[in-house]
Amino acid sequence: MRFRIDLKIFILIILFWLTKQIEIYAYIMIFAFIHELGHLIAGIIVGMKPEKIEIMPFGVSISFKINTKEYNIKIKRANKLEIKKIIVALAGPLTNFLIILIAGNLKIDIFKSLIIIYTNFLIMIFNLLPIYPLDGGRVLNGILYIIFGKRKAEKYTNIISKIAVAAITITSSIAVLYIHNIAIILIDIYLWYLIIKEDTKYNKRQEIYKKLLENNTI
Repeated sequence: MRFRIDLKIFILIILFWLTKQIEIYAYIMIFAFIHELGHLIAGIIVGMKPEKIEIMPFGVSISFKINTKEYNIKIKRANKLEIKKIIVALAGPLTNFLIILIAGNLKIDIFKSLIIIYTNFLIMIFNLLPIYPLDGGRVLNGILYIIFGKRKAEKYTNIISKIAVAAITITSSIAVLYIHNIAIILIDIYLWYLIIKEDTKYNKRQEIYKKLLENNTI
């Protein structure tokens, strides 16, 4: 299994340290790691093998190897593998939700309890956004894949992701005027980075599909 660290994380560490928010960032990274353990455990349970672990600016990411045999087990217009992907994607936010429930019932310092609840709530909500490649976007893509097939699922997911990020940017821009928190701006920038990156991949796939169609190979 491969391991990679996104070097942009060090830029964020410096920014959060300069704005005296390094403690909350540390909590986010710790519980983001636990969030990813939820994905890992779920993936192993459904029979998927972890391939790569990547530490990113706002969390940790685990990717799994694809078993090509599972493409032959069809579910409507997709395959059994999509169900597994949806389960694995939901396991992360579910892990944060369980931590919130546990923290709310533990007899610990109320301040620490609130930080744990607040941090896990942020991670859960952030990851459930319908933006690919976040967990919410993966669930959305999987459901659309099953209903409409691969091509339409990619198209609809790409459109919904862009709309969601645009809406979040407008909302957060207003929020920054009142909250004055640099973290909101950084999250916005990170979301646009994800969108641009995935949109580039999507357009490249469309070019490949087009060439294949022109050659009458699909």
